[in-house]
Amino acid sequence: MVAITFRKVEEKVPFSGGYKTLPCYLALFALGELFELFMAFDALRMRNVIQLIGILLFHLAMLVYAAVQIDQTREAIVTSNQCETNPDPVRCDIPGSLWREIRPFLIVSPCVIAAAWLALVYWMKALYAEFGWAIFHIVGANPKMKTMYQVYQIMLCLLKFDFFFFTAVTMQLLILVLNKSSAEFGVTIAAIPIVLLLLALCGVAVQREIKWLMSISLVLMLAAESYCE
Repeated sequence: MVAITFRKVEEKVPFSGGYKTLPCYLALFALGELFELFMAFDALRMRNVIQLIGILLFHLAMLVYAAVQIDQTREAIVTSNQCETNPDPVRCDIPGSLWREIRPFLIVSPCVIAAAWLALVYWMKALYAEFGWAIFHIVGANPKMKTMYQVYQIMLCLLKFDFFFFTAVTMQLLILVLNKSSAEFGVTIAAIPIVLLLLALCGVAVQREIKWLMSISLVLMLAAESYCE
């Protein structure tokens, strides 16, 4: 649905000015779906119950995002105030217009996501029991070990979601906010590999219990957060 919408919009409007929000939304949506697919395969491979729960919440967020973007897309496309006197098939909400053409695809997206979310909830119940038994074989019946293993899974899961949200925020900054001629534009691009390396090092520090590397990672994360603000 997203690809069809993107093609139809690309054929009739230039992705510049106020229309820059459209490719940004569609790209983020596609990136989010691909990221969720990767996270699902990774959760099944690692038998990570926490990550499965995170996927459910992420899928729910995608549902809300898809529903909200119906109205947001209309605001971006329907910009003419003279539709009654000078109907424009691109900038007006009239029969045969661009908005009327892509609206069904935008409405179908949250419906499909909602149906998929219900299916995920159903299968998650079975996987929760299956993975719980597998985790029991790993950590045993010790409650302290179980808690430590859950914290470990949560940390890794948060790092993976950090990757997506950092990429999404950076994409929006580069496309919608920053000017290509500004110094901040170059700094933001330079920060991308640094932050990705930071997330990778933090994951290594968690897995191998390297305290000094974790301390450095946390300090750099604080610096990155200050830059985003």
